[in-house]
Amino acid sequence: MGENALELDLHVKAGRSPMEVIISATKINAEALGIDDRLGTLEVGKLADMIVVNGDPLKDIRVLCDKTNIVKIYKGGEEVPRLN
Repeated sequence: MGENALELDLHVKAGRSPMEVIISATKINAEALGIDDRLGTLEVGKLADMIVVNGDPLKDIRVLCDKTNIVKIYKGGEEVPRLN
């Protein structure tokens, strides 16, 4: 658990763009699970589960692999305290 970003890096290494990989991991997965009315994209009325990271995952997806790059976590639009 909590190692999903490693899979994202493998997809990029296999030739997909970082944006394609992020959309697949969020929007497309939510659609596949039938929960895209609540999750998968940041839109008014959705739950706003997201992370804020140091770095730009569109330039280097590996910034998501290092948990120390996670600056903030939001679940349902509310900041979640970090448990180090």
